Amino acid sequence: MPHISPLKLLLLFLAAVFAGSATQSFAQQPGTVRSNHGAWSIVCDQPAGASSEQCALMQNVIAEDRPEVGLSVVVLKTADKKARVLRVLAPLGVLLPNGLGLNVDGKDIGRAYFVRCFTDGCYAEVILEETLLSTLQGGGTATFIVFQTPEEGIGIPVDLSGFTDGFAALP
Repeated sequence: MPHISPLKLLLLFLAAVFAGSATQSFAQQPGTVRSNHGAWSIVCDQPAGASSEQCALMQNVIAEDRPEVGLSVVVLKTADKKARVLRVLAPLGVLLPNGLGLNVDGKDIGRAYFVRCFTDGCYAEVILEETLLSTLQGGGTATFIVFQTPEEGIGIPVDLSGFTDGFAALP
Protein backbone atom coordinates (compact mmCIF):
# COMPACT_ATOMS: atom_id res chain seq x y z
CA MET A 1 0.00 0.00 0.00
CA PRO A 2 1.50 3.40 -0.96
CA HIS A 3 2.36 5.93 1.73
CA ILE A 4 -0.11 8.83 1.95
CA SER A 5 1.15 12.04 3.50
CA PRO A 6 -0.85 13.65 6.32
CA LEU A 7 -1.61 16.61 4.02
CA LYS A 8 -3.10 14.31 1.39
CA LEU A 9 -5.17 12.63 4.09
CA LEU A 10 -6.46 16.02 5.20
CA LEU A 11 -7.33 16.92 1.62
CA LEU A 12 -9.17 13.61 1.24
CA PHE A 13 -10.99 14.30 4.51
CA LEU A 14 -12.01 17.75 3.32
CA ALA A 15 -13.12 16.36 -0.03
CA ALA A 16 -15.33 13.91 1.85
CA VAL A 17 -16.63 16.65 4.12
CA PHE A 18 -17.63 18.74 1.14
CA ALA A 19 -18.78 16.00 -1.17
CA GLY A 20 -22.41 16.91 -0.51
CA SER A 21 -24.22 19.30 -2.81
CA ALA A 22 -24.35 22.94 -1.77
CA THR A 23 -28.13 22.74 -1.63
CA GLN A 24 -28.14 19.81 0.80
CA SER A 25 -28.21 20.28 4.54
CA PHE A 26 -24.74 20.93 5.88
CA ALA A 27 -25.66 19.51 9.28
CA GLN A 28 -24.75 15.96 8.26
CA GLN A 29 -21.05 16.50 7.59
CA PRO A 30 -18.61 13.91 8.82
CA GLY A 31 -16.35 14.96 11.62
CA THR A 32 -17.04 16.58 14.94
CA VAL A 33 -17.70 20.25 15.54
CA ARG A 34 -15.16 21.07 18.26
CA SER A 35 -16.04 24.70 18.77
CA ASN A 36 -18.03 27.54 17.31
CA HIS A 37 -16.63 31.02 16.83
CA GLY A 38 -19.27 33.45 15.63
CA ALA A 39 -20.27 32.31 12.15
CA TRP A 40 -17.38 29.79 11.96
CA SER A 41 -16.92 26.26 13.28
CA ILE A 42 -13.86 24.14 13.86
CA VAL A 43 -14.57 20.65 12.54
CA CYS A 44 -12.19 17.78 13.30
CA ASP A 45 -11.91 14.18 12.22
CA GLN A 46 -9.28 11.49 12.11
CA PRO A 47 -9.15 10.17 8.55
CA ALA A 48 -8.49 6.48 8.09
CA GLY A 49 -4.77 5.83 8.29
CA ALA A 50 -3.91 9.23 9.76
CA SER A 51 -1.78 9.29 12.86
CA SER A 52 -3.57 12.29 14.30
CA GLU A 53 -6.74 14.28 14.10
CA GLN A 54 -7.15 16.87 11.32
CA CYS A 55 -9.13 20.08 11.85
CA ALA A 56 -10.42 22.92 9.68
CA LEU A 57 -12.16 26.23 10.31
CA MET A 58 -15.34 26.20 8.21
CA GLN A 59 -18.43 28.10 7.19
CA ASN A 60 -21.13 27.06 4.73
CA VAL A 61 -23.27 29.71 3.02
CA ILE A 62 -25.99 29.89 0.40
CA ALA A 63 -26.73 32.94 -1.76
CA GLU A 64 -29.85 34.67 -0.42
CA ASP A 65 -31.36 35.19 -3.87
CA ARG A 66 -30.03 31.99 -5.46
CA PRO A 67 -30.63 29.01 -3.14
CA GLU A 68 -29.01 26.66 -5.67
CA VAL A 69 -25.68 28.48 -5.28
CA GLY A 70 -23.77 27.78 -2.08
CA LEU A 71 -20.19 27.76 -0.92
CA SER A 72 -18.18 25.95 1.69
CA VAL A 73 -15.30 28.09 2.95
CA VAL A 74 -12.46 26.26 4.69
CA VAL A 75 -9.29 27.46 6.36
CA LEU A 76 -6.74 24.88 7.39
CA LYS A 77 -3.14 24.56 8.41
CA THR A 78 -1.09 21.99 6.56
CA ALA A 79 0.00 18.95 8.53
CA ASP A 80 3.54 20.32 8.79
CA LYS A 81 2.10 23.64 10.14
CA LYS A 82 4.21 25.55 7.58
CA ALA A 83 1.36 26.82 5.41
CA ARG A 84 -2.22 27.97 5.77
CA VAL A 85 -4.75 27.39 3.02
CA LEU A 86 -8.03 29.12 2.15
CA ARG A 87 -10.16 26.71 0.13
CA VAL A 88 -13.62 27.35 -1.25
CA LEU A 89 -15.93 24.70 -2.70
CA ALA A 90 -18.33 26.12 -5.30
CA PRO A 91 -21.15 24.19 -6.97
CA LEU A 92 -20.91 22.65 -10.41
CA GLY A 93 -22.03 24.97 -13.19
CA VAL A 94 -19.82 27.91 -12.27
CA LEU A 95 -17.69 29.37 -15.05
CA LEU A 96 -14.20 28.09 -14.26
CA PRO A 97 -11.98 30.49 -16.30
CA ASN A 98 -13.28 33.52 -14.36
CA GLY A 99 -12.18 32.03 -11.07
CA LEU A 100 -13.57 33.03 -7.71
CA GLY A 101 -13.59 36.73 -6.86
CA LEU A 102 -13.15 38.05 -3.32
CA ASN A 103 -14.14 41.38 -1.80
CA VAL A 104 -13.79 42.22 1.88
CA ASP A 105 -15.98 45.05 3.14
CA GLY A 106 -16.43 46.27 -0.44
CA LYS A 107 -12.72 46.27 -1.33
CA ASP A 108 -11.60 44.06 -4.23
CA ILE A 109 -9.00 41.59 -2.94
CA GLY A 110 -8.49 39.57 -6.13
CA ARG A 111 -9.32 36.19 -7.59
CA ALA A 112 -8.48 32.60 -6.90
CA TYR A 113 -8.58 30.09 -9.69
CA PHE A 114 -10.31 26.75 -9.57
CA VAL A 115 -7.86 23.90 -9.17
CA ARG A 116 -10.01 20.78 -9.19
CA CYS A 117 -13.60 19.62 -9.64
CA PHE A 118 -15.30 16.62 -8.11
CA THR A 119 -18.79 15.27 -8.71
CA ASP A 120 -20.47 17.89 -6.52
CA GLY A 121 -18.36 21.00 -6.93
CA CYS A 122 -15.11 22.73 -7.77
CA TYR A 123 -12.36 23.93 -5.44
CA ALA A 124 -10.56 27.24 -5.58
CA GLU A 125 -7.70 27.67 -3.15
CA VAL A 126 -4.93 30.03 -2.22
CA ILE A 127 -2.14 30.05 0.32
CA LEU A 128 -3.38 32.23 3.16
CA GLU A 129 -0.56 34.78 3.24
CA GLU A 130 -0.23 37.23 6.13
CA THR A 131 -1.77 40.13 4.15
CA LEU A 132 -4.92 38.17 3.26
CA LEU A 133 -5.16 36.73 6.78
CA SER A 134 -4.99 40.24 8.27
CA THR A 135 -7.62 41.48 5.83
CA LEU A 136 -10.00 38.67 6.78
CA GLN A 137 -9.32 39.14 10.50
CA GLY A 138 -10.04 42.86 10.28
CA GLY A 139 -13.10 42.56 8.05
CA GLY A 140 -16.80 42.31 8.69
CA THR A 141 -18.01 40.59 5.51
CA ALA A 142 -16.17 38.73 2.78
CA THR A 143 -18.05 38.42 -0.49
CA PHE A 144 -17.04 35.53 -2.72
CA ILE A 145 -18.10 35.96 -6.34
CA VAL A 146 -18.79 33.04 -8.66
CA PHE A 147 -19.71 33.44 -12.31
CA GLN A 148 -22.33 31.50 -14.24
CA THR A 149 -21.66 33.53 -17.41
CA PRO A 150 -18.80 35.95 -18.18
CA GLU A 151 -21.11 38.87 -17.35
CA GLU A 152 -23.07 37.43 -14.43
CA GLY A 153 -21.27 37.36 -11.10
CA ILE A 154 -23.12 36.09 -8.04
CA GLY A 155 -21.84 37.58 -4.79
CA ILE A 156 -22.18 35.34 -1.75
CA PRO A 157 -21.54 37.08 1.58
CA VAL A 158 -19.56 35.26 4.25
CA ASP A 159 -19.77 36.59 7.79
CA LEU A 160 -16.31 37.14 9.23
CA SER A 161 -17.50 37.43 12.83
CA GLY A 162 -15.52 34.94 14.90
CA PHE A 163 -12.92 34.36 12.17
CA THR A 164 -10.04 35.75 14.23
CA ASP A 165 -10.92 33.69 17.32
CA GLY A 166 -11.59 30.59 15.24
CA PHE A 167 -8.29 30.89 13.41
CA ALA A 168 -6.44 31.34 16.71
CA ALA A 169 -8.14 28.22 18.08
CA LEU A 170 -7.36 26.10 15.01
CA PRO A 171 -4.89 23.39 16.01
